[in-house]
Amino acid sequence: MRAGLLSGSGFPFGIGPRGFGFRPSRRRPAAWTIAEGRVRRRLIGTAAALILGATTAETQGLSLYGLPGLVDMPTARAMEDGSLALTAGGFGGTLRNTLAFQVTPRLTGSFRYARIRGYDFDGAQDRFDRSFDLQFQLASERGPGPAVALGLRDFGGTGIYSSEYLVATKTFGSFELTAGLGWGRLAERDPLGAPLGLLSDRLATRPDARAGGIEQTGRLDAGSWFRGNASAFGGLAWEPSERWRIVAEYSPDLYRLETDRGLVDVRSPVNLGASYRWDNGIALGAYAVQSTDLGLRLSYGLHPARPPRPGGAEPAPPPLLPSPAGGPATLMQGLEAQGIGLEAIEIDGALAEVRIENRRWPVTAQAVGRTARALGNTLPEGVERLRIVFTESGMPMSAVSMDRQAFAEMEFSPEGGARLREHVALDDAWREFDAEPRFTYGLGPYAALSTFDPDAPLRADVGLQLDAAHRLGSGLSVAGRLRQPLAGSLDESDRVSDSRLPHVRSDSARYDRSAGLELTRLTADYLYRPGPDLFGRVSAGYLERMFGGLSAELLWYPVEGPLALGAEVNYARQRGFDLGTGFRDYDVWTGHASAYYDLGLGYRAQLDAGRYLAGDWGATLSLDRDFGNGFSVGAFLTLTDVAPEDFGEGSFDKGIRLEIPVSWITGVPTRSRIRQTIRPVLRDGGARLNLGNRLYEITRPVRGRALTEGWGRAYR
Repeated sequence: MRAGLLSGSGFPFGIGPRGFGFRPSRRRPAAWTIAEGRVRRRLIGTAAALILGATTAETQGLSLYGLPGLVDMPTARAMEDGSLALTAGGFGGTLRNTLAFQVTPRLTGSFRYARIRGYDFDGAQDRFDRSFDLQFQLASERGPGPAVALGLRDFGGTGIYSSEYLVATKTFGSFELTAGLGWGRLAERDPLGAPLGLLSDRLATRPDARAGGIEQTGRLDAGSWFRGNASAFGGLAWEPSERWRIVAEYSPDLYRLETDRGLVDVRSPVNLGASYRWDNGIALGAYAVQSTDLGLRLSYGLHPARPPRPGGAEPAPPPLLPSPAGGPATLMQGLEAQGIGLEAIEIDGALAEVRIENRRWPVTAQAVGRTARALGNTLPEGVERLRIVFTESGMPMSAVSMDRQAFAEMEFSPEGGARLREHVALDDAWREFDAEPRFTYGLGPYAALSTFDPDAPLRADVGLQLDAAHRLGSGLSVAGRLRQPLAGSLDESDRVSDSRLPHVRSDSARYDRSAGLELTRLTADYLYRPGPDLFGRVSAGYLERMFGGLSAELLWYPVEGPLALGAEVNYARQRGFDLGTGFRDYDVWTGHASAYYDLGLGYRAQLDAGRYLAGDWGATLSLDRDFGNGFSVGAFLTLTDVAPEDFGEGSFDKGIRLEIPVSWITGVPTRSRIRQTIRPVLRDGGARLNLGNRLYEITRPVRGRALTEGWGRAYR
């Protein structure tokens, strides 16, 4: 996130062959940058308070595993569709930290990071374990029938918690009854035999998911699911009020891995507990586990579609004046006050075409509304048609055309935004124009995190970051970033990569040990439009923290279509560990063909196939869910021709990614976003360049669903 931009003001105007027109000069008002600076100053001080003060998502019925359940046992319930839940729960020497997401109304997924004290080397070392869970609700509770769900616990992890289950839950007034059948770890006490062994002798036995050592972890191990013995489990929950929940369960989990190491003393199959929920989404639970330990759980739930400040703190839009007033200077100042940069305007008879850069509004339709107001208040009365062209780095992206009078008439309509969409025409606006040079810069703090290192699960650095960009003309720019660490612990890691592949990512700790001035990125970039619905990019220089080189990309993306196709080719050379200007000996050609598809209902899929930084060939599949306000949650996995034993711990690259708009936290409109990728382990297989200006991410806010939806905010 850039720390701020500063500039001057002023512009010339005149009469051209197509009539009245003007272009901004290199100097421009700083009003919008002042507002962005306020966002950044407020963010650090208010983010935690705003989130914790929000009315968010339900967290009452979560277990110590962070998913719908009792104490340890699951239920067939699902969380609220689209909600997120963060849980820290455990007992004795075990602490489980879980991020759960309700992917669809029936599918729940989670990532867990657990610490088991004294698990390894005869109690001399703690185990930090990473795992994924999935639960699918086969049937919801309707009439006399219960809710039924099928679940996988700790698939794609080390197998410590590996188990599967079939569970049913039924509500009777304020009581909730659960009964289920579990395999794996959930079949250690009083097994009932192998129920699926009746179908095949192969299903009567269960292979050890932990066989093969650490290098075999991370595999899906589908061949062991629902195999071998099964045991029954169940429990009862009572909710005497909306805030209290009291639970009791029968658990077949004997904690054999822990008891064999003397970490747990299991005396009873019965677990008891109670939890209390506050209005801000926080729930606290206390449990008696195995009759020997006290368990605690703290959960916090949020929903991406419900920000902490629903009304926001955005300024009210300027009123539409009965008669236009002012001229070019008034128009430019009015747009700048709304966080919209004016690139150029041309008036040809009854048509006015304005080229803008949206610098503030996360929802494109809201930027359209603010621009249309400024135009309506300043353009001559003879202008009847408005055409608003969105640009990025001087490159035209998409155009929105509307009738000026229709926009004014629907301002106070209860469904004005939805009605306006019916009167709006969308087109490609692919023809380039001459953009004025512009220099921007920003200086501010940064924080860098390193997670999941077994020696220190969380390390961090803080320091100063300088961003600068100089737009030389239409689509051509030079941009860079410098960082100076001031304090932190990233340089304390002494881990040495044991990877059998070229160390394209696993040597990241060696880059972290550079405590001096870091040249994070310095590139020359050219963005251009080769033709209708086509976008091009060429980048050269220090492309990212660990690699420099040359990158070229081409994207086909229709204005309103759900499908986009792209191709990218890169020559990359590994940078020196000191993050200066030097390079190491390793270089590689990489490239991918990509397909992006909007699945509807907020879901989008992406498939990238090609060659990765370590020279391996394969494909990455990603699935993201967007919430129409810039907030998105996604997951990805990469499979290449690298064998699991050569990849190392984790077996293949996979992870979760979050994109949180700053405006969601603060309520102040800004396009700045917090992006975070969570990988269980960072290895060399399936690694791509970390480019910050890939074309799909640049164009997506003004193409496809992002352009055709969200029109309810056009008058806000």
